[in-house]
Amino acid sequence: MTPLPPRPPPCLRCWFAVALIAAAVVASFVYLGIDYGALGSAESLRLMGKFIAEFFPPDVSSEFLAKVGHGALQTLAVSALGTVLAAVAGAVLALPASGRTGGPLRHGARFVLNFLRSVPELVWAALMVLAAGIGPFAGALALALHTTGVLGRLFAEALENAPREPEQALALSGAGPVAAFSYASLPIVLPQWVAYTLYRWEMNIRMAAVLGFVGGGGLGQLLYFHLSIFQQQQAMTVLIAMFVLVTLVDLASARLRKGIGPAYA
Repeated sequence: MTPLPPRPPPCLRCWFAVALIAAAVVASFVYLGIDYGALGSAESLRLMGKFIAEFFPPDVSSEFLAKVGHGALQTLAVSALGTVLAAVAGAVLALPASGRTGGPLRHGARFVLNFLRSVPELVWAALMVLAAGIGPFAGALALALHTTGVLGRLFAEALENAPREPEQALALSGAGPVAAFSYASLPIVLPQWVAYTLYRWEMNIRMAAVLGFVGGGGLGQLLYFHLSIFQQQQAMTVLIAMFVLVTLVDLASARLRKGIGPAYA
């Protein structure tokens, strides 16, 4: 009978980290002072049930469905435009951020990318509404700014991890830097870049629906309007449209990523 390997010594650092996390969670609940008795009381449950019941049945009139369909197309357009702009800008910033143009440009590009993604989309949307006015264009710009920071960082890391030997071989053969990059490094990282872009597009669909609450247009703005005037049945129709739109985009994006290759799906 083969003896079992000796048990590894206990990880005191791991247990200490778990204890700190548990203490932080408990302290958060205590600090917030949530009244769970009132939350689960019969009166609270009755009011919540009454509020939920007001969302049914959803408004399925042809006139309102046409308005929701227009909002869904607007949300889809905002997410697509924002993602495309971010993919182009992220690819441009990824080249210096990956260290291919020297240290100062690398640090500068990484600072820009960190700043862009550190500001939430809702904050960018509020700023873009002031700059470009209320509407879908402000939402597209807000998505593009934040997503540029995310995609630029992911693109740069993909370039850093890609082997440099094929590009160096082309350069030694007399190819220029642009040609060497285009024919050697770009084909290696392009499938991963496309997969990252499709994944961010899925996320931007959800966020585009939320940006309407700050004037970004689309389904979010429609939802905010009907909730603000207590038209819950119309709001329920908008919520269903959001769910359908996100589901369809998720399925389409998953199929496209599988077509790229199993390594990036």
